Amino acid sequence: MTKLSELTEREILALAIASEEEDGHIYADFGQMLAEDYPDSAAIFQDMAEEENHHRRALIDLFVRRFGNHIPLVRRQDVQGFPSRKSAWQMQNRGIEAIRAQAADMERQAARFYRQAAGQTQDAEIRKLLGDLATEEDRHQREARRLEDEHLNDNSRDREDEHSRRDFVLRIVQPGLVGLMDGSVSTLAPVFAAAFATHSPHAAFLVGLAASLGAGISMGLAEGLADDGKLSGRGAPLLRGLICGAMTFGGGIGHTLPFLVPDFRLAFGVALVAVAIELLLISWVRWRYQDTPFGSAMVQVFLGGALVFATGVLIGSS
Repeated sequence: MTKLSELTEREILALAIASEEEDGHIYADFGQMLAEDYPDSAAIFQDMAEEENHHRRALIDLFVRRFGNHIPLVRRQDVQGFPSRKSAWQMQNRGIEAIRAQAADMERQAARFYRQAAGQTQDAEIRKLLGDLATEEDRHQREARRLEDEHLNDNSRDREDEHSRRDFVLRIVQPGLVGLMDGSVSTLAPVFAAAFATHSPHAAFLVGLAASLGAGISMGLAEGLADDGKLSGRGAPLLRGLICGAMTFGGGIGHTLPFLVPDFRLAFGVALVAVAIELLLISWVRWRYQDTPFGSAMVQVFLGGALVFATGVLIGSS
């Protein structure tokens, strides 16, 4: 892969043009993608795309004056160390704050790279060009903040932040919480029934592992197939299914792993502590993301867990 120090001034200018074109396209895609749910932020990205387009035209005018009409294709992925970009489609499920952070990183990375490259070359003209590009990227950052202040007042930002929070809860928290609750609570009965029926930690572990894996697969499929996300706005079914299945397995395996301890009494005690931690975590998530009072969440979750636990103990002891 070619190093920046090996490029000619002509090739560096061509690289800058290609970079501005790509960044402008990404900003325009962000604006299009956010237009429906985040119109104020979409307006910012449209303005930023226009800024990049203006810089591209200025760079092309300079290139034509210096080197003629043919611009060679020099892409950032062809140059060692040049920062890469994530396309808009790769950011679709990341949330508005992640997209804003991506845009800020795009400007910071470019400025840092140009400044570093300027310090590595001894050619005065190349160093001046790279320094000018670094200054331009710094100005882009200030311009982005100005546009953000212009388009996003406190009410607009609060509205978009609240929409982003609801979106995060629907797409990530809700399927994860459903899985964690199912894995932590529903597997209590078979695990502790097997433990009390056999007094064998190994048998309890095998039952718990099977129950956790089975529940994880079942819940993942149920979540993924129940809703395609188009009408409910809950996002990609594959992602929700993976989250739900993984959290279901995690909730079940948490109080199963202690039964790897060969001593039954010790394994049982550690498993009880694991159950308490899992139920506390569920209560915290409900308090943090579903506006449920923490005390009420604890009573509800621990009551349900106690009932399932007692069921397993009674069956295993009979």
